[in-house]
Amino acid sequence: MTSVPKQASAFRKDGHIILKDHVCKIVKMHGHAKINFTGLDIFSNNKYEELQSATHSMQEPEVKRDDYDVIDIVDEFASLTNIEGDSLELRIPKNEIGENLKKGFEEGKIMIAIVTSAMGETRITQFKEEK
Repeated sequence: MTSVPKQASAFRKDGHIILKDHVCKIVKMHGHAKINFTGLDIFSNNKYEELQSATHSMQEPEVKRDDYDVIDIVDEFASLTNIEGDSLELRIPKNEIGENLKKGFEEGKIMIAIVTSAMGETRITQFKEEK
């Protein structure tokens, strides 16, 4: 299952919603009979807005976040594994997150990639250093 219908009035700020075919985190919503949603795409951080009747059904995506150890980085791809032993190979984001992830790994730090999956897409969206 990738998304479920949910009445527009049942969504809350900081929840997830599909706006204009993009999985978004709700950053603002206001209105009563009609609700104006503002959300940020969880992968690109682009802003999307949509006005919807409070009684209309909208789609709530299933969003999954997991921590993966960074095992290796070759070119623009990271080899990852999680505590259950599942492995992934994902493209490193071409942004500050990707640059800092690569830098920490090259410096010999133990890096943890935070991987977000929704609507058939899986990407590295954050990272942290293991202490």
